[in-house]
Amino acid sequence: MRALIQRVSAASVLVAGEPIGAIDRGLLILVCAMQGDTPDLPAKLAAKISKLRVFSDGAGKMNLSLTDIGGSALVVSQFTLAADTSRGNRPGFSTAAAPEAGNAAYEAFKSALAALGIPVQSGRFGADMQVALTNDGPVTIWIDTDA
Repeated sequence: MRALIQRVSAASVLVAGEPIGAIDRGLLILVCAMQGDTPDLPAKLAAKISKLRVFSDGAGKMNLSLTDIGGSALVVSQFTLAADTSRGNRPGFSTAAAPEAGNAAYEAFKSALAALGIPVQSGRFGADMQVALTNDGPVTIWIDTDA
């Protein structure tokens, strides 16, 4: 699985102009299931992200996790994280998981985060979404479970 996380002071997602998810302080998590991902990866990725120390403590150091600050997560499926730009000018997405497997991994990831006590809002798998965010820092981190 791949994830791009952004520390935010606020984030929201719309589908067909209607708000379907919004958070204040926390993480916007764009997530993509990849071909060959195993069923244990959504929970492992959720555990890693929940403990990632990307929020500032009283001294201004990034020492606090999403769990530590009581923050929320806005989880949005994003198959384009699988983009292969090594040939030509049009990205290829053949390494992304098939839609059925991708949706299952996406749902498992959201459930795993919620099971860790993190309030979760989300986008809609496969939908055309408009995502708005206020990146705090900015802090943006790429996580690949293969790495």
